[in-house]
Amino acid sequence: MTETFLDGRVQVTQLASGFRAGLDAVMLAAAVPARDRERALELGAGAGTASLCLKSRVPGVAVTGVEIDPALVRLAAGNAAANGMANVAFTAADVFALPPNLKVDFDQVFCNPPFHGEGEVSPDAARAAALMDDGWLRDWMKLGLQRTVSGGFFTAILRADRLAEALSALRERGVAVFPLWPRAGVAAKRVIVQARKGSRAPFALLPGLILHNESGGWTAEADAVLRCGAALALDSARL
Repeated sequence: MTETFLDGRVQVTQLASGFRAGLDAVMLAAAVPARDRERALELGAGAGTASLCLKSRVPGVAVTGVEIDPALVRLAAGNAAANGMANVAFTAADVFALPPNLKVDFDQVFCNPPFHGEGEVSPDAARAAALMDDGWLRDWMKLGLQRTVSGGFFTAILRADRLAEALSALRERGVAVFPLWPRAGVAAKRVIVQARKGSRAPFALLPGLILHNESGGWTAEADAVLRCGAALALDSARL
């Protein structure tokens, strides 16, 4: 199944069943403050949607994606080729057992980690594996920051009700939280957490982004990200 993102600029073939990337992946990519000639690492890359959306916005960034499922790695590599994107590579590996060539620090590390710790489990094994973290969320956060170079950024998108758990794995300084509000006056279901390694900036709870207007359509700000490929400004932790 092939889907398009960023108004057709990125085409991604995904598995017909199981977990499929969507809005979360696009928002995650938009929040990564990458620059040309930087190196970026995606942990749990799936079919490559977030990595390819980031590469579309910042063509000069070198992206490496790690995914435990070899079938998804093959899909991701094919998607990179189909989109004509060079300097994008995907590796089949457990993120907690990275191969020696990836045990280095990256300017940008990002992930959409499994964050459903309990509750109903999908009958689809692949979808369940992608969503259920089995108590490992804090470890994903610690790993992301560990693989980030000093002064670099670790960015993750997760369920809002897991925020406290995620923050407990990060340092108190240099962290910003960006809520994604479904609509005005409604509690956020997703948050983006970003940490700058080594920063002494105080914790920042940012205004976030309202996704839908009163009529149910995308707000202009959300549309700018989802269709036009605009970046999200989370870099208050740069100091």
